[in-house]
Amino acid sequence: MMEHQLPNIEVLIIEDDVKIAEINRRFIEKVDGFHVVGIATDAAQAKEQLDILRPNLVMLDVYIPGSNGLDMLSYIRQHFRDTDVIMITAAKEVEPIREAVRSGAFDYIMKPLIFNRLQETLLRYLDFHRELNRLNVTGSINQSDVDRLISVTGKKDPRLEVSYLPKGIDKLTLVKIVQAISAAANGLSADQIAKEIGVSRSTGRRYLEHLVSSGEVFADLTYGVVGRPERVYRKRES
Repeated sequence: MMEHQLPNIEVLIIEDDVKIAEINRRFIEKVDGFHVVGIATDAAQAKEQLDILRPNLVMLDVYIPGSNGLDMLSYIRQHFRDTDVIMITAAKEVEPIREAVRSGAFDYIMKPLIFNRLQETLLRYLDFHRELNRLNVTGSINQSDVDRLISVTGKKDPRLEVSYLPKGIDKLTLVKIVQAISAAANGLSADQIAKEIGVSRSTGRRYLEHLVSSGEVFADLTYGVVGRPERVYRKRES
């Protein structure tokens, strides 16, 4: 007996830049199981299309004319309880991310959008959506069902073998550097990392600065005997 095929996840994009919205549409529709049903470029269009289309999922930019993404997220959660939201933004402030998570966003993705990062989130959402449909059919739920739903919303998807790390950043080397910094109570400089990992100083510095930009590591200036400042990298406390 063939398994029942669920309909595609219908997606509404809310993005004021038409070119970026089109790029996002192409990215989304490269993932099996998703179909973009509309693009809204301001708050008024977004509310109108939400009411007409009733999408399963909204890709929402934090900055939209006539409103802001956090207010729109709150509006969606209030009026369209069956619609989920993934936030997409260039903003790097902590507060919008905190508010988006508190308000129930499924995920929060930074611009520029990297396809493999988006694909990972969409596949997790697809699993989440299918699991909800299964529970609706069975009409009952137990603790293991709850645990499975929570794990789907937070786990990395094992089907994705391609890293979404920036060009020139190797995953295994990055892991070694993180482990070395974590084990060093007083942090490490780029020279020390290079010697410990067996890479050039410039390569070590590139990986360290990537970790700083991702928020996993922070850098301090220290002064040696001759007074020359040196950047020392330390693991950020979780």
